[in-house]
Amino acid sequence: MTKVNEERFWWHKPLRVIQPNMQVQNTACIDPPRLAAQLKEMGANAMVFNTGGIYAWYDTQVPYHTVNGYLPEGRDLLGELITACHREDLRFIARFDFSKAGDSAYLRRPEWFVRKEGGRPEIIGAERPGPWPLLMSTCINGGYRNADVAAPVLREALSRYPIDGIFFNNPGYVFCRCERCRRKYAEQYGKELPDSSRELEPDFAARCFDDNLEAMYDLIKWERPEVPMILYYNLHRDNLSKRVQNTDMLCTEPQDVLSLGHARIPEFWKPALSIKVGRSVPGRPAPFGIVHSCPGMDWRHTGLPVAEYRFWLAQIPANGGQIWHSVTGIPDTIEDQRILKTVAELNHHAAKLDAYMDGAVSAAETALLWNERGEAQSWAETLINRQIPFDVLLPQSLHDWDLSRYRVVLAPEGTEFTPLLLHDLRSYVYGGGQLLAEGPLPSVVADAADAADAGVKPLHDLLGISAEVFASEYLTASYLRFEELRGKGNPLQQGMERTALIAHRGHVAYVQPYSEAVRVLATLVPPFSPPESVGAPPERASLPVSRTDLPLALEHSWGAGRAMYFTFSLGVLLREFKLPEHEMLLANAIDHLLDGKPQLSVTPYPGLQATLFRSGSDLLLHFVNGAGRRPLAATIPLHNIEVRLRPGTRWPTGSGFKLEMLIGGGCIEGFAVNDVLNFTLPRLEVWECIRIPLNPTVTAVGEG
Repeated sequence: MTKVNEERFWWHKPLRVIQPNMQVQNTACIDPPRLAAQLKEMGANAMVFNTGGIYAWYDTQVPYHTVNGYLPEGRDLLGELITACHREDLRFIARFDFSKAGDSAYLRRPEWFVRKEGGRPEIIGAERPGPWPLLMSTCINGGYRNADVAAPVLREALSRYPIDGIFFNNPGYVFCRCERCRRKYAEQYGKELPDSSRELEPDFAARCFDDNLEAMYDLIKWERPEVPMILYYNLHRDNLSKRVQNTDMLCTEPQDVLSLGHARIPEFWKPALSIKVGRSVPGRPAPFGIVHSCPGMDWRHTGLPVAEYRFWLAQIPANGGQIWHSVTGIPDTIEDQRILKTVAELNHHAAKLDAYMDGAVSAAETALLWNERGEAQSWAETLINRQIPFDVLLPQSLHDWDLSRYRVVLAPEGTEFTPLLLHDLRSYVYGGGQLLAEGPLPSVVADAADAADAGVKPLHDLLGISAEVFASEYLTASYLRFEELRGKGNPLQQGMERTALIAHRGHVAYVQPYSEAVRVLATLVPPFSPPESVGAPPERASLPVSRTDLPLALEHSWGAGRAMYFTFSLGVLLREFKLPEHEMLLANAIDHLLDGKPQLSVTPYPGLQATLFRSGSDLLLHFVNGAGRRPLAATIPLHNIEVRLRPGTRWPTGSGFKLEMLIGGGCIEGFAVNDVLNFTLPRLEVWECIRIPLNPTVTAVGEG
């Protein structure tokens, strides 16, 4: 067990955050000591609370900073809240939102606000019922979000109150055609700002964001250097290596928005993958996963279905993140009391793991090279579905990678094979690593030229294929054929031995192996019909060509390692069709590259997720149960989950070991055979974490 270091900054220690999003009309309901005690009882050790921006929750002296008109007279409610939190050992994180301001500020300082086409302001909630003033979007480059309002507000709050941390809500770029944005665009790119956001230079929004938040970060560190700043990151687009230069902590919002309808239900893996991406930047505190309790902001006064909510929340800490609950109101005003019970349950479970997960590192042996395209997400979904622990590696953090710690590296379609990445992959494979890539390749000319400039050989040599690559047309009614291999079964066909063909569709890179060190594992069966005649008549449905030598899967032994290449986009098939055969193909490829000896094998229950961490002399194995049709209406317990674990240490064969269930309590018996630990988890409700000592105490079989 890892002992928590009391000398570290508070925000480097495990946190469980509750954010009560207050409505100004309910201000009178706030009893600071009662609220702080309630949150502590619910397992929180930090609170995020409205402080400034759209509304000031204190008597501000900054012009155009609108004061909450419902604040009690003669009292400092914000000061009382902070004092109450500190008495309960809760950290107070101040929430600021400078993305909007009231129309009274707009009428006096119109130059601070977003201008749409034709110079019109962007009005938020113009048809909202009730006696509310209009809200206008502020320009990220304008005075309100910079020197005229945001900066003096931060100085005022930091100097007046013992705030522990600062969080900026909704800090992103909104397309604006004001004079300041036009001028900035022209200075940076030497041309006029376009009329549409679709025509912007791809880095303009990020530049505006970075300029604004860098100024806020510098201000905070100048005024109170010990106060951490928290900023969002996005699962798909953000450069996290750059983001962490202007913030102390990262947060993301993997929301379970059900109000858009079942056809648009969020993918089940969203919390897990969001946290994996956030953990990809080394040397940072674990990222926050912000989960709203509601099934959509249009239904924000009620909660998610309880089973769905529990499953969604559990993915955050099970993947090494820190939970941040966002609720509408305080316990005394929340009408759906199911929310409070679920929040408290998750917090108390997470607290049991503090001393173990604090400082824990991933023990995954597979790495997924990340990109913003859907194919990378499809591969990640399959890995999660198949209980294959993995890490996400961001291309911007290439210099921080240590590929040697992974047995397998995955390069889905969309991977940019830069000379530096190609050099590292060649060294990795030659030294014994295993690479799996897919999809179209860079052009031969560009690839060879770039590689020559970097002093490395082309990607084609690494994959063991000919220099000439021809792209097919889009194929339909085509198939993948598993090739028969001499003396042994086809490793890609495991679990599909009774079929020689599985469905294929899409583009193919027509290549040929260039040496005997390359083995063809699967080939293309070309289309038997154009799409309009696949169904009729059946008398003409024979395959005109049932076998070709056009590879769809090749394996190249190179140095001490191997590179496997799918000449088509398996990621697209996984995303568009979600057929189990395609998932099995990817899982089999990884298992083969692991020589059939993966670190972790579990009963492949649909909906079961598994993650593995190392903490000191322990392994921590998390299971999360998402079985059932989403949104989950009930938790369906999973029984007798059989686990085979190769921890990388010598285990006395035939010996029994006690393994601790950290959440549910109690122990289960493990048995070692040939350095493989075998055990069975009898029952899994929502989330369990099993502590596996790497230096175990041997128990007699049947003892205890």
